[in-house]
Amino acid sequence: MDINLNDLLRQFKSHPYEDHHIDAPHTGVVSFKVKEGQEVKGPSGQWLHKPGTLLYILEREKNPKRITSSFSGTVANLRTQLEGTFVHAGERLLTVQHKLNRDEIIDRILRKVLFIFRAPQRARYFFTPEAISFLEKDTDKGLSVAPGDEIIIMSLMKRDTFLPYEGPPGIIYKVYFQQGDLVEQEAPLFGLCPPGKLPFVQKVIQRIRTEWDD
Repeated sequence: MDINLNDLLRQFKSHPYEDHHIDAPHTGVVSFKVKEGQEVKGPSGQWLHKPGTLLYILEREKNPKRITSSFSGTVANLRTQLEGTFVHAGERLLTVQHKLNRDEIIDRILRKVLFIFRAPQRARYFFTPEAISFLEKDTDKGLSVAPGDEIIIMSLMKRDTFLPYEGPPGIIYKVYFQQGDLVEQEAPLFGLCPPGKLPFVQKVIQRIRTEWDD
C-alpha cells in the first residue's frame, strides 16, 4: 500500500470532479438539448425510475433515440459544431462534470487505498450467514478474510455458488452492496484493509474530514 496521501489530496483539490464522457451509442443525426455550462441531473426516484436530464436526441432512419444523463453535474466540452450532423458510433459529444463532495472524495481515495474485491460477473450477491452475523456485531475487530475463504455467495440463473476470496489477507473495511443486490461485472463488492494498515486508513478519513470543504 504505497500511497502518497498528500499527492492524492492535491490531485482532488486541483480537480474535484469526475468527468463522465458521453459518446454516441450508434450512428445518427444529433440534436443537442443542453447548453455549455448547464446543470443537469441524473436519474431520480426511489428506484431511479425517473430519467435524468435530456442531453440530446440521436435520429437514425427516422427513429429518434432520447439520451438522458446518468449523472448529475455540469455540461462541458459540448461539441456544438456537430449539431444537426451525422455522427458515428463512439464519437465524443459532450462531458458531464460531476463535482465530488467530501464523502465521495473519501470513497474515491479509499478505493485506491483498500484492496477492492470485485464481482466476477453480473449476478446477485450475498454474504454467507456466518459473515453477516459477524458483520452485524458491534465489534472493533472487523471480519478477517484470508485467501480461499468463502464468505460471498453468487446467485446466477437460480444457482448459488460459493465464491472463494482471492486477494491479500486483511479486514473488511467497507461493503459496497446490499444483500441480494444485482451487481454488475467488475463492480466492487467490498474493500479490504491489509493487517496493520487500519491506522493509515483512519488517518486518510480524518484528514479529509478536517481539511476538505464540502
